[in-house]
Amino acid sequence: MKYMKLGHKPDTFRADGNTTTVATDLPSDVVFIVGRRRYHLHKFPLLAKCSRLLSLAISSNAGAIEDEVDIKDIPGGAEAFELCSKFCYGIMITLNAFNVMAARCAAEYLGMTESMEKGNLGLKIDFFMNSSIFCSWRDSIISLEATKSLLPWVEDLKLVSRCIDAIASKAVVNPKKVDWSFTITRYSSADAPFFMNGISPPWNGIQSDHVQNVPEDWWIEDICELDIDHFWKVMLAIKAKSKVSSGVLGEALRVYAYRWLPGVAKDQNLVGTVRGGPASGFADDFVESAAKHRFLLETIVGLLPADRGTCSCSFLLKLLKAANILGAEASSKLELAKRIGLQLEDASLNDLLIPSLSYASDTLYDVDIVHCIVGHFVMQDRSPAETPSYHSHQFPERQSPWSTENLRTDDNSKLMHVPHSIKIRVAKLVDGYLSEIARDSNLVLSKFISLAELIPDFARPVHDGLYRAIDVYLKEHPGLTKTERKRVCQLMDCRKLSMDACMHAAQNDRLPLRVVVQVLFFEQVRAAMAGGFLMNELPSNIKALLPQNEGIHHRMRSTCTLEDWEVLQNECAALKCDLDTMKQNISKTERIRSSVQKQVVNQSKSKGIVFFPKKVFSKLWSSVHQSGERLPDSPGSSENLAGTTYPAVVKEQPKQHTRRSRRHSMS
Repeated sequence: MKYMKLGHKPDTFRADGNTTTVATDLPSDVVFIVGRRRYHLHKFPLLAKCSRLLSLAISSNAGAIEDEVDIKDIPGGAEAFELCSKFCYGIMITLNAFNVMAARCAAEYLGMTESMEKGNLGLKIDFFMNSSIFCSWRDSIISLEATKSLLPWVEDLKLVSRCIDAIASKAVVNPKKVDWSFTITRYSSADAPFFMNGISPPWNGIQSDHVQNVPEDWWIEDICELDIDHFWKVMLAIKAKSKVSSGVLGEALRVYAYRWLPGVAKDQNLVGTVRGGPASGFADDFVESAAKHRFLLETIVGLLPADRGTCSCSFLLKLLKAANILGAEASSKLELAKRIGLQLEDASLNDLLIPSLSYASDTLYDVDIVHCIVGHFVMQDRSPAETPSYHSHQFPERQSPWSTENLRTDDNSKLMHVPHSIKIRVAKLVDGYLSEIARDSNLVLSKFISLAELIPDFARPVHDGLYRAIDVYLKEHPGLTKTERKRVCQLMDCRKLSMDACMHAAQNDRLPLRVVVQVLFFEQVRAAMAGGFLMNELPSNIKALLPQNEGIHHRMRSTCTLEDWEVLQNECAALKCDLDTMKQNISKTERIRSSVQKQVVNQSKSKGIVFFPKKVFSKLWSSVHQSGERLPDSPGSSENLAGTTYPAVVKEQPKQHTRRSRRHSMS
């Protein structure tokens, strides 16, 4: 730390309680009252260098000098006044980063300028700050912290701006030119003993063979000790330099939030005892603390870099949770939701479970925020012309501040293409979130459906996750009407369910009967098309794993009305006709395959080349084309229509004129 000593006389100030006197032969002739302290001093040394004291001491009426002068609003208080008084007496004082700002403001307040005396205190302090304080990284930060209680004097003297500019200029320096001695909290492990003894390392400012690998973010931990007002100004100054990457700026905001914002770091609690929380027992302190934290959070959100990916999605979601709890401005929440939506694929399910603290909703989780986040993700690769228009009828209960009307893209927003794999990942994340919020009995159906419909159909190649969410919702909401159950089941495509999901759905009493019939039909069609055999030809051990049609038939007949039963019978009859047609096509294809295979075998024995008759080939093509099967690419291909294998056809070698020798047996 840099320091400067002024004066040469020994200290003769003596303090006795709240009274300070000067040990001299001359009695004091004036008393200066600064706060609760009384200074018994002499008029001549002080009034000769301080223009303000001279004007205060002289009475405006008679021109006489007062015996007592009350100084109420001097910046820096009694300590700063005592420094200035000792300078007037010529007593040795030491200025450093901790007291130089207060001494400079007090000197300005007392009028210790060059007009009163050459080489006055104000000029000497300015020289010391320009030559030492603003040239040192550590001293600049300490001096900036010391200016919090000196407003507005430090602003008028432009001391804050000079400190901030000095800090920002050093933060953007090339890391290769940075010496670890500039920092406050970091040092090399090899030089730890020197720091412990209070001695600077031998390589401080001296080129040596000891190479220091200084990271690009070496300055972050130091500036995170600043107050939020000073931190905000320093970050703005660093961003204005345009020499620091957005990733480093985002990391600085993350470290500062973890340091000062409760509820963001894992080892902190938002309602803990941090900064006078509710554990202190004072409601006023808690309200004041919440207001400070809310201002801090909104400031951090305003400083977030515009580039995508500069802050992790988990950190942004933690900020959003804290903003929701602290009651931050809606603009800050929307900004966080937009940034999270641009990188939603990196989020986890636990991070999306944001608790709801709104009095207008009784739900456990804030579904509207997640709806807004997912909406921004879906819209980021759409052009404005293709962006669907959302209306308030999706939320008939109330107009939410997170309504998708706020999801319209800005004119200056950059549209980007999202890979299909990322969309599938987000779809799985949303399905998992739907399964969690479906357990909430207060969740209305419209919010569940609107969130599920935000994900496009092509992003869900498998609907197992969506089926699980629907099943949980039906289980936790037994009072749904028949129409509502049909509406929520329309979100699911039975053709995209896996074998396990189909087996579960076929025996699920909570699903509408029509959905159960569709599941059974599509499962039988899939099994017939994939395996090449009919369901009634399955082995007994496989049939035992499938749902029993008799139980389903009994449940249909006992729970349905007469009209519904007739409708279901008609639908089953139509499905049965389709299934019979498919069976006939498969049987027909199987017969044609057998005949073709026989022809191939016969011709391969007689000749070396196989010629398909035109009529057989045309008949084969038309039958398979109607049934949806695919012909083999060539006569020599190993694929066929029903899963069997054609024998390989080998072209006969041309006959040679030489006579073949007979094979003689050895027996």
